[in-house]
Amino acid sequence: MDTFFISHGSPTISIDETMLARHFFQSWKTQHFPTDPKAVLMVSAHWDTAELAVNIIDGTNDTIHDFNNFPRPMYEIKYPTPGAPKLAKRVKELLVNAGFDNVEEDRTRGLDHGAWVPLMFMYPEANIPVCQLSIQSSKDGTYHYNVGKALAPLREEGVLIIGSGSATHNLSLLGPEHVPPPSWAVEFDKWLTESLLGRRHEDVKHYEEKALVPKPHILGRTTSFLTCCSWCRRRERKGRADTS
Repeated sequence: MDTFFISHGSPTISIDETMLARHFFQSWKTQHFPTDPKAVLMVSAHWDTAELAVNIIDGTNDTIHDFNNFPRPMYEIKYPTPGAPKLAKRVKELLVNAGFDNVEEDRTRGLDHGAWVPLMFMYPEANIPVCQLSIQSSKDGTYHYNVGKALAPLREEGVLIIGSGSATHNLSLLGPEHVPPPSWAVEFDKWLTESLLGRRHEDVKHYEEKALVPKPHILGRTTSFLTCCSWCRRRERKGRADTS
């Protein structure tokens, strides 16, 4: 089963029909990935913990509205997809076996907007079991790459693994809508695409030194990119990289 790193975009795609990211997610099953997975493992940029953690939910995942000052209808959206406790325990098993000794179990946390916003369009029936794995912003790209390496066997077990974040995420430099993206964002996106397609994974792991774009421009929110580092190693197992 393929794995994907996606930019989940602004949470406003949940109510704004004009946003391109929404159209992409709505076409997920018809144009991009028609096979229904047994379960989905989401690695979202919006669950950042000191140590690795998985959410083990026996019933329905809660919908976490982890954003502020957005239109009221967004806080009324529910995505009642079932939890994936068996997958969560398997994730923990793989990580522990790979040497990640401290993997916490969170039995109350649902899905943050980095998970449910894209999934509500990708799988609108909300019938695919989903669990989340946290990231650690205190750790580097190599660490997250090795997390992905440990989870690679899930690809052969019918699990769809998605890293949900963004290649760049600096809201302080965000311009108005409907204008071309800034040059630094375009340059970093080009560097990332070429690095992935060229299988220069060492460069991706050390992006802070290898990317030509100044770090302050790229990394308004480092966590958004770390999901890519984790995804990168899971993808490498098939001997190719995909910038979907």
